[in-house]
Amino acid sequence: MDILRFITAGSVDDGKSTLIGRLLYDSKSILIDQLLAIEKQSKNKEEGEIDLALLTDGLRAEREQGITIDVAYKYFSTPKRKFIIADAPGHIQYTRNMVTGASNSEMAIILVDARNGVVEQTRRHSIITSLLNIPHVVVAINKMDLVDYSEDVYNNIVIDFEEVAKSLALKDVKYIPISALNGDNIVERSENFSWYEGESLLHHLENIELESDINLTDARFSVQYVIRPQVTELHDYRGYAGKIISGIYRKGDKIIVQPSGLESSIKAIEIGGKEINEAFAPQSVVLHLEDDIDVSRGDMIVHRDHPPAIEQEFDVLLCWMGNKPLVAGNKYFLQINSKVVRSVVKEIDYKLNVNTLQKEYAPKKAELNDIIKATIKTASPVAFDSYKKLRENGGAILIDETSCVTVGACMIQ
Repeated sequence: MDILRFITAGSVDDGKSTLIGRLLYDSKSILIDQLLAIEKQSKNKEEGEIDLALLTDGLRAEREQGITIDVAYKYFSTPKRKFIIADAPGHIQYTRNMVTGASNSEMAIILVDARNGVVEQTRRHSIITSLLNIPHVVVAINKMDLVDYSEDVYNNIVIDFEEVAKSLALKDVKYIPISALNGDNIVERSENFSWYEGESLLHHLENIELESDINLTDARFSVQYVIRPQVTELHDYRGYAGKIISGIYRKGDKIIVQPSGLESSIKAIEIGGKEINEAFAPQSVVLHLEDDIDVSRGDMIVHRDHPPAIEQEFDVLLCWMGNKPLVAGNKYFLQINSKVVRSVVKEIDYKLNVNTLQKEYAPKKAELNDIIKATIKTASPVAFDSYKKLRENGGAILIDETSCVTVGACMIQ
């Protein structure tokens, strides 16, 4: 059974947490003790209503203020698919939280309040969705019960968002009218939308195709661990454990170890201790090579015909997550997959206005939540692909050398 990772985003009070609570509640993914707990805490318990947002707003400050601050991850499943949901905050000051939640998502659900239409936060989250190259987008037009389930209101919002989607080149955009509070069009088709001929939200989540999103052409395998048991019965055993990021690996394939450039071929492939003839993304495997060459954690095993770029200096789009400002010349650890190298931010080219996409050139520094274009130089060569071509090998993070806190999310250009 495959897994769909998706993020919910939208303006404050658009109903993101309520939508997730409704998905969990209507798909019967809430434990009885959880249900009893939120029934006690619900503000509307006199009327018998349950505040479903409490299922995701876990921090005390979130519950007191009625807003989402941190990214909340929830898990549920249906007979067709498993789901991991990231509930992202809507406030401007939590942009970094949305970037964190969206970086591993295959879909973004952008909520729009039917009463307000497409607003500034809708555009901001659409821009971040575009920058992070999320392949699937659902525009959930919520609170339709407050506009009498009006088809005209729905159509006007679709027309407005189409302009945004076209300008940002968003892929695979689907529009679904819903009422998260009442459960209309969440799990089952609602009779209140007699004019709507599409599917419910959950039906769309269950049936969207994910296989076509996996790159099976450019083979990338990042070594996470070198297995050397050093016991008598496995005296010569040397395996390289890791996850296939993209592509297909077969027994006998000619490979190159990057960034060293050493060549060999695949002697065997193991999954769960059993040998197989081929493996593909996103499987985790152990590779054995014909030659006893130097391969370490962080190295990348790739096919000879589709190699990644090998550079020590490259441009990135960077979302700054540190509380201290970023200035040119600052040094950090850069991590891409399991590779960690020392690096320096050589220069900041421009700061991006995430509301208008306008560029402010040559800024002196980057503050918390700023998105900038910068040039990074590493102490040793790094194997990577551009983020737009292959997200899995084009994303990196910057880590503070003293505190080991992640301070930047990078999209390699």
